[in-house]
Amino acid sequence: MQALFGMMKITFLIPPVFTKERPAERTAGCTTMVYPMANIYELTVAAVLEQEGYTVCYEDFISTKRGVEAFQSFLQTDDSQVYVFWSVNLSIRNDLEASERIRRFSPQAYIVYLGPAPTFYVKEFLQHSRQVVVRGEPEMTVKEVCHHIADSKDFSEIKGISVLDSSGVVRNNLSRELLKNLDTLPFPARHLINKHYFSNPKLKRSPYTAMVTSRNCPFHCIYCVPSSLTFARELESRAYNGGKKPFASMRTPENVVAEIDLLAAEGYKAIGFLDDNFIITEKRLLPIAEALKRHGISWGCQARADAITEKIAAVLGESGCKYVDVGVESFNNEILAYIKKGLDRTQIIEAIDRLNRHQVPVKLNILIGTSPLETKETIRETLDTAIRLKADQVMINIVAPFPGTEFYTLAKENRWIIGGDYVPTDVQHHSILSYPNLTGKEMERLLFRHNLKFFTRPRFIVSQLRRFSSFSEFWKAAKALKNKLTYSER
Repeated sequence: MQALFGMMKITFLIPPVFTKERPAERTAGCTTMVYPMANIYELTVAAVLEQEGYTVCYEDFISTKRGVEAFQSFLQTDDSQVYVFWSVNLSIRNDLEASERIRRFSPQAYIVYLGPAPTFYVKEFLQHSRQVVVRGEPEMTVKEVCHHIADSKDFSEIKGISVLDSSGVVRNNLSRELLKNLDTLPFPARHLINKHYFSNPKLKRSPYTAMVTSRNCPFHCIYCVPSSLTFARELESRAYNGGKKPFASMRTPENVVAEIDLLAAEGYKAIGFLDDNFIITEKRLLPIAEALKRHGISWGCQARADAITEKIAAVLGESGCKYVDVGVESFNNEILAYIKKGLDRTQIIEAIDRLNRHQVPVKLNILIGTSPLETKETIRETLDTAIRLKADQVMINIVAPFPGTEFYTLAKENRWIIGGDYVPTDVQHHSILSYPNLTGKEMERLLFRHNLKFFTRPRFIVSQLRRFSSFSEFWKAAKALKNKLTYSER
């Protein structure tokens, strides 16, 4: 059977942008791209398919800076039987346009959609009989879909997909059970990409790659859109499991260390961990941190403030951790309680102080407008506090009411959404919310002013210049900062 599978070519696609809009960032899934990042979730699915004997390709027209003409030329000569998209809200229009272009050249090819956008907006992605939406966690479902395509079987018994039936009506098959043991998955098929196209301005060493060691977050922040894979899992679970969040699952430290060892052997010098909460327990962190230190790898992660103990801050500092992304959202306790953050101002400040003591650079993630309690004064208080605490970087966005979140329901019911309903929006620059005491335009102006204030401080400029050992590193970071500060078109 593997010989038959090997005859089928499957191509994972990140198409060029067909408009003047910025490309979507597909791993976090809620902003436009600040710097190019390989989609590690797709590469894991690709590795699963390679294990089954399929011929697998990965075409990323964004990171390789190939435009629409190159995409058209590619379609004219490509002979893939299956094309796979990982779609997020900000990429919907672009991915559907790419799909239509594929159909003009290869009407018999199947198009398979993964990610949070098709999981939620099923109908929008199903226009033809040879389109398949894979909902939620994708690996086992995509494998089964490809087997059925190779064997010319129908899709009626495949769990976790949506398709059009013979009369053109959307059929949502039963939901698929979540993977219980993430260690059974192969490591991402990074050999399909050119690692030199990717970098992370927070990590000055390269080649750079991303890793994921867990799935989902056990907390209940009302606004939260976690990583795009986690969000797809959550959307599927809430739709088919009585509104419940899915369980959080983790790879074993031994499995994580094995991947780190492999990456070091392949020449990677920097790793960014994309877990929604990388620091779970000290016991789990220690062997992973030791492996990173042993290989001299620069790395960074995301963590909750209440996970940063004095011991953990020390371990991070000793093991080469170059940044910790801390989800602050606000330094106002009333707002933190409203959004069900499960943290207070004091806990966040103490975590930042611990990281500073152990010389671990801190990046604070702040969201403007997460609550009707937000005012110009609370925003200024939060952003001034971030500067006073000597954060190395601050990422400021305006909250978006993503469908499928508790915040979306509140915003819809209270008519806070401009225009009445969610539309995909670049939250790094624009607001689709307006409160009685704080308009969307006011949030946009505050966002721009405080970004400018933070990133033009002499302390920030000097600290960043010290980090770079070459002009190319500086130039990559400068371009990322330009993307952050420059307005994009709606």
